[in-house]
Amino acid sequence: MNRREMLTGAAAMIAAATAGNVFAAESDNMDKMDMSNMDMSHGHEHHKSTRNQKLIETASDCVLKANICLQHCIVAMGEGDKDLAACAKSASQVAAMCAALEQMAAAESKYLPQLAKVAMDVCKDCEEECKKTKKHPECKACGEACAACYKECKAIVI
Repeated sequence: MNRREMLTGAAAMIAAATAGNVFAAESDNMDKMDMSNMDMSHGHEHHKSTRNQKLIETASDCVLKANICLQHCIVAMGEGDKDLAACAKSASQVAAMCAALEQMAAAESKYLPQLAKVAMDVCKDCEEECKKTKKHPECKACGEACAACYKECKAIVI
């Protein structure tokens, strides 16, 4: 297996992982639709908390944009652009952190403020790295998503 095949395979794996976020977003859209005509005869209603909804949405967007940025960086590095290595590393880290943040926010975890504090650092570092490569739209979008996630985390930490 040559280097190009390895990078293409890695990009395909990232795209597959990102697809999960798309399906989750579609599921969320279904939850927001008018469900008044559905049969709720199973005896109980489901409680859907919105306590951390903005953080959940922002973290989810950050994961998506980071995965797109990461894929772009991998492809560009495979074509010889070594300047995107640090951006790829930070995008990878922010995708992992924000996925955990999204899950902990949805679970209304008591550890959310501590995780949000760490996520702020990871998001800030990624935003700064993406600023260096902002000529790439994928990097620019990732940096903006990181800035938004940082802002939402700050609201949880304080």
